[in-house]
Amino acid sequence: MYLIPLPGLKASGHAAISLLVFAVSMWATESVPLAVTSLIILFAQPLIGVESFENAVIGFANPILFLMIGGFIMAEAIRKSGLAQRFTYYLLRRLGTSPERGLFVSIFSTGLLSAWIENVVAFAMLLPIIKEIVDIMGCSEPERGRSNYAKAMILGASFGSLAGGFGTEIGTAPNLMAAAYTQIPFINWMIFGFPLAVAMLFVIWFVLMRIFPSEVTALCDGDAVIGKKLMELGEVKREEKVSAGILLFAILLWVTAGWTGINSYSVSLIAAVMFIFAGVITWKDAQKNIDWGLIVFFGGALSLGSALLKTGAAAWLINDLVRMLGSDPSTILVMLVLMVLAVLITQVMSNIALSAILVPLSVTLAGAQHQPVGIYAVPVAIACSLSFMLPMADPTVAMAYGSGYVKLRDIPRAGIPVIVVGIILTVLVITTLAVPFIA
Repeated sequence: MYLIPLPGLKASGHAAISLLVFAVSMWATESVPLAVTSLIILFAQPLIGVESFENAVIGFANPILFLMIGGFIMAEAIRKSGLAQRFTYYLLRRLGTSPERGLFVSIFSTGLLSAWIENVVAFAMLLPIIKEIVDIMGCSEPERGRSNYAKAMILGASFGSLAGGFGTEIGTAPNLMAAAYTQIPFINWMIFGFPLAVAMLFVIWFVLMRIFPSEVTALCDGDAVIGKKLMELGEVKREEKVSAGILLFAILLWVTAGWTGINSYSVSLIAAVMFIFAGVITWKDAQKNIDWGLIVFFGGALSLGSALLKTGAAAWLINDLVRMLGSDPSTILVMLVLMVLAVLITQVMSNIALSAILVPLSVTLAGAQHQPVGIYAVPVAIACSLSFMLPMADPTVAMAYGSGYVKLRDIPRAGIPVIVVGIILTVLVITTLAVPFIA
């Protein structure tokens, strides 16, 4: 790519396109870990004439990285305290133990947690509990993929963790990528993100009930069984109370950021420090459970995105895309094309890596068309998380498949309808409710 002539690009832009092709190849094949590719991106930029090293590493100064670090610490504290486990059993006792309501709890418990902590962490925390509920309900040979109810429960938890992440900027890594480029305030994202997330959770519930009709009936003495589980957990521990208080305090600060002046990045770190000061976790716990590889990946990806924008390479790519869609493509057409492209690629490529490529291009396109900065970046970020079709599309889906409860053919069977409805709902929300909040 570096040797092929690209008319209309200056040398630094040409080099940036070459680096993009290299990064896409490495991220798509995962021939080395994503973070290693990001390190290559950093030292390659001065070598091939894209940027100086000092400018290349500016991506690591992005405040979104500190939001991620704080989020990892919060997730570990909530996991270690046992709050998530008690929350799930409490929902079951309140809502009932019929198959439909059990599925509702599976989807919404992971979904609500995933709005505030990494979706993989939310799913991993609740997977053992979901399996326990499947056993309690009396499913026959669920580990061999012979129970419709077990399939619905495991896929519901996986899909719910993905959809719940749409609700906030910190819910998924692609959301964080979009927030880094658009600077949309935290509360603004919640105004349109939470309704979309809740709607998608209901869609998942409806689809899974229809595709995998339960072979089991309501649990006899369900209240007593769940009550016994809660008794085994004992009284609410100090750590659980403290964790709930700190989480609610963090949510309050995020929601009121416009009035308090405390930005969302600071809130994440404040909450993380509070968990350590309160003794819920130690610094050693925090260190072990921060995904430093993901942090390095993000820094390198943001560096590449910055290079594409500064050298004019992003604008050059977008001009070609716009010409392919006609002289004056409608906003909805462009949105649909970008979302379908993202959905198709994200099934076989890391959604984090894909968002690192598509989000800066989407921001450039919005600027070229004099549209709100998030008009394409936000739906593209959401589309990157519509990873419901194949096990390799997302770690939660891979974990669901790896459980043995779900066969490979079951995933696209349930996932494709959810993806189609997800694209439609996202376009509707972005073009109506979200318009005042994505500028």
